[in-house]
Amino acid sequence: MNNIALGELVLTNARIVLANEIIEGSVRVDGGVITDIGTPVRKGIDLDGDYLIPGLVELHTDHLETHYAPRPKVRWNPVAAVQAHDAQIAASGITTVLDAIRVGLDENSDMGAVEMKTLTGAIAAGTKAGRLRAEHHIHLRCEVSAPDCLESFNLLKDDPQVRLVSLMDHAPGQRQFASMDAYKTYYQGKLKLSDAELDDFTRRRNIESDSFAGPHRRAIAQACRALGIVLASHDDATRDHVEEAVALGIDVAEFPTTMEAAKASRQAGMAILMGGPNVVRGGSHSGNVSARALAEADLLDILSSDYIPFSMLQSAFSLAENVEGISLAKAVQLVTKRPAEAAGFRDRGEIVTGKRADFVHLRVEDGIPIVLTVYREGRRVI
Repeated sequence: MNNIALGELVLTNARIVLANEIIEGSVRVDGGVITDIGTPVRKGIDLDGDYLIPGLVELHTDHLETHYAPRPKVRWNPVAAVQAHDAQIAASGITTVLDAIRVGLDENSDMGAVEMKTLTGAIAAGTKAGRLRAEHHIHLRCEVSAPDCLESFNLLKDDPQVRLVSLMDHAPGQRQFASMDAYKTYYQGKLKLSDAELDDFTRRRNIESDSFAGPHRRAIAQACRALGIVLASHDDATRDHVEEAVALGIDVAEFPTTMEAAKASRQAGMAILMGGPNVVRGGSHSGNVSARALAEADLLDILSSDYIPFSMLQSAFSLAENVEGISLAKAVQLVTKRPAEAAGFRDRGEIVTGKRADFVHLRVEDGIPIVLTVYREGRRVI
C-alpha cells in the first residue's frame, strides 16, 4: 500500500469519536496527517452520519500462526499466510498490529525459532513491498519455561520490527492455569492425552518451569531494557508475581488472571491489557477473572484481540453498551489511544490534528459494529 501517493482526503457528515467526546462534522487530511476536525464542509466523502473512530492498535494477536500452521504438521506459504492474516486484521479495523511470534518450543507446538524467523521475514518482505494494509510490528511472546527460550529469543531480538516482548509461563497449577481442572480440560482437549499421559506431561512441564523460568525471565528482561523494547508480563495471578514483574521493569500487565493481580499491577503503574474474547464471551475460557469485572472496577486500560481479530472492536462497543461509567469515547480509547501509548506510538491512536490519519468508518447494526471502510495514513485500505 505504500506506493499510493498521499493526498487530500475529506470525510464529511460523520460522528467523530474523539478521546473524550463525540462530535458531528468533518475531518480533513493532507499528506496522511489530520489537518482539521469539525469544520463543516460541503465537498468530500459523505459518511451518512456513521461513526469515524481512530484506527485500532493491536498489541497481542496470535492470529498469524493459524494461517501459517492451519493444521498439525501443515505449513502454508509464509507470504500467503501473512497476506491472509493482514487482510483479516485490516478488515477488523486494525491499522497497527504487533504480530505475536512464539519464542520457546513447548510440547504444545512443533514450531521452533527457525520457522518463526521465516514468518518475521515474510512480514518484513510484505512491508518493504508495500502490499500490507495494516502496519505490522513484532511481539515476541517468550515461553520462559521452555528449554530453548533464551536461544530462540537471541535469534530474533535484534529484528528492528520487534516492539514488545512478553514473558509467559504456561506450566500447570499457576498463572493462566491455576485451576488444574481448567488445565486438564484445555490440554486434554487440545492434545488428546489420556489421564496417564497428561500426568507425565504435567510433571515434565513443572520440572522445566522450575529449571528455566527464573533465569530466562531475568536474562530476557535485561536484554530488552538494553534494547529499549517494551516489556509485558503474562497471566500474573498473585501480588508476588506482580512484584517480580516490577523488579524486571515490566511496563504492561497482559491478562492478569485475578482481581488481586490487577489491583497490584495498577498500583505499580502498569498498563493492564485484557482480551476482547473475554469481554465478548462474558468471561475467561480458563476460568480466570472477567475482563468486564476489571472494566467495572476501572482496572482495564487496553483491549487486545488475542485470537479473534474482530473481538477488539466488538468488545469496545460491548463495554460502552453494558458497563456503567464507560462511554463510547472511553471504550474506543482501550483499542486505540491507550495501546498506542503503551507501545510508544506517539503519532497515532486518536483523532487529533497533526496525528496520522488512521480511521475506521463503521455503523452499528443489531448491536454489532460493522466496518465499512478503513484508512491508513489517509489512504483507503478496506
